Amino acid sequence: MDTQDSPNATLRQDARTIGLIGLAHGASHFFHMLLPPLFPFLIADFGFSYSELGLLVSVFFVISGVGQALSGFIVDRVGARPVLFFALSSFAAAGLVASTASGYAGLMVAAALAGLGNAPFHPVGFTILNKRVSPARLGHGFSVHGISGNLGWAAAPLVMAGVATATGSWRLACLCGGVLAAIVLAIMVWNRDALDDGHRHRKAAATRHGATVVEHPLAFMRLPSVWLCFSFFFWTTCALSMIQSFASPAMHALYNLPLAVTSMVVTGYMLSGAAGMVAGGFLAGRVQRLEIIISISMLAAAALLIVVGTGWLPGTAALALAALAGFGTGVAGPSRDMLIKRAAPPGATGRVYGTVYSGLDLGFCIAAPVFGAMLDAGMNSGLFYGSAAALTLGVASAGLVGIGVAARNLQQRRAAA
Repeated sequence: MDTQDSPNATLRQDARTIGLIGLAHGASHFFHMLLPPLFPFLIADFGFSYSELGLLVSVFFVISGVGQALSGFIVDRVGARPVLFFALSSFAAAGLVASTASGYAGLMVAAALAGLGNAPFHPVGFTILNKRVSPARLGHGFSVHGISGNLGWAAAPLVMAGVATATGSWRLACLCGGVLAAIVLAIMVWNRDALDDGHRHRKAAATRHGATVVEHPLAFMRLPSVWLCFSFFFWTTCALSMIQSFASPAMHALYNLPLAVTSMVVTGYMLSGAAGMVAGGFLAGRVQRLEIIISISMLAAAALLIVVGTGWLPGTAALALAALAGFGTGVAGPSRDMLIKRAAPPGATGRVYGTVYSGLDLGFCIAAPVFGAMLDAGMNSGLFYGSAAALTLGVASAGLVGIGVAARNLQQRRAAA
């Protein structure tokens, strides 16, 4: 029986599962940033351009995006827990390979391994949360899931660039990343009982009762809401890609601040986003029209990025506003995940989350080289304007999903009357 269906679900059980999934998700986001904080060190050692380094990010997200869509089917077939263990093992391998890379090819292999590890995390995490966490705490589970991801993004520049700066070795920084993944894997194996999504039990029960598959496994792909959710992730991730990889050098050029200062914009944005997700977790469980929360918060974030892009502000004020924009996107996060849950058909959790979250990977894949080329061309303000435009397009997608969910609910109520 799923834990969320049990009246005896306890706070302690829910908190344990939520905490473990949060830790794993934080590790996956940390590995999004395995290489970008080391770009200045890689340029110094190898003479790469930002466009070449942006291609490494693209390789990560091409593999992650394709793998994420496929891994949803694997999760639905074999269960989430073994896929989680495989993913963390891939991260450990990526850190080791990066630490021994002798050139671009070695870094490309490391990026590919990290992308392979990143692929299953959203289907895995959301499947376990939906199966093990009680409905009353599911919004908070989504909130912690998002917060931990932001904290992983925020920690990566500090750890990777910090170790590289302190030791003078970017290779040692990569090795530390691999060790971190191995530690997280050990924690997950030790607490594997809290990560069991009941796949074997459900499969055995279906066999005993002669259950048959009513719909084709790809039937969910006919739903417009699935592809609107996909497009939402694509556009919002395009905006995030700019912040993560290129906001620091762009602000350095716009405001003549030291790179050591502007590099903190990513950490500030992610920490601000984590704070926004705390508030968003309470809103997601109490508001029916989730797309309204998403629209207000993300449009506010877009407005702040436009102001930053003008170059009119004092440098420290611009840094503060860029970081504050993360709060708006953070508030939208739990509502976004809850909206996907409402839009998904029953029995296709892994497949739907895998498919729609692959829009995240496609966004990173396409946006990284585009924004990198803009930065090489000196279009520093354009990076912030482009990020704001992408957020606005994401708002349009979320609004259409919300309208569709509301229309479906109205039809169901009329049919039941």
